[in-house]
Amino acid sequence: MFDQSACAACPAHNINNLVKLGIDMKNFDYVVALAGNPNTGKSTVFNALTGLKQHTGNWPGKTVTRAEGGFKYGTKKYKIVDLPGTYSLLSTSVDEEIARDFILFGQPDVTVIIADATRLERNLNLVLQVLEITDRAVLCLNLIDEAQRHRIKIDDRALSKELGIPVIPTAARQNLGIPELLKAIDEVATGIYVCRPHRITAEFRKVSRAVNDLQKKISREFPGLPNTRWIALRLLEGDQKIINALKTGELQNLAVNTVPD
Repeated sequence: MFDQSACAACPAHNINNLVKLGIDMKNFDYVVALAGNPNTGKSTVFNALTGLKQHTGNWPGKTVTRAEGGFKYGTKKYKIVDLPGTYSLLSTSVDEEIARDFILFGQPDVTVIIADATRLERNLNLVLQVLEITDRAVLCLNLIDEAQRHRIKIDDRALSKELGIPVIPTAARQNLGIPELLKAIDEVATGIYVCRPHRITAEFRKVSRAVNDLQKKISREFPGLPNTRWIALRLLEGDQKIINALKTGELQNLAVNTVPD
């Protein structure tokens, strides 16, 4: 899992698309997205990571509030963006659309997924959807103290091996596990930890072939568009918002190559 030679990896974020999404990366090295279901303690984790270095605004063209903060780890400065709490990334609501677009097109250097350790099975749906989009993620098992109180035991090492990403147990309200979470974020962002995320594989050959064929066509039509496999899957499933973005040219606007900071 660890690749020391990749420590000096360049930031993965797409600076052009972050600007379009209203994110100012001036004076920051990396950007971190904070995703999770509602009521998982996401705001508490956000506050624990950022302290008082945060401010709020709105997403461009939306009435949804956006919270941003920052922290420094070693010599690197991180901007953290708190995405709306969602149960999925299928873009059936404005909140889901914002979260999806930020991870898909902003290409954050790390996406931290907050999960409620007392209801892990319910939260894994979002975790797997995020891992379909990004290669850089950390799972934060929050409320681990509540899980222990209810005699719920989670093998975080086995879960990490299964998901292919760091899994960090935390109790953010007590600041437990936050130093370990910061370390994991830094290692993923800088390439010290190379994630190999779990991906759902198509069991049917025809479906897999259709995804591959459509992915190639999308790449030819929209050079530089990230995550074409996920977009192909959404098109095959009839995601109307992705279909509309294809027809209106919105995908073309987002199909720009990453420009290093």
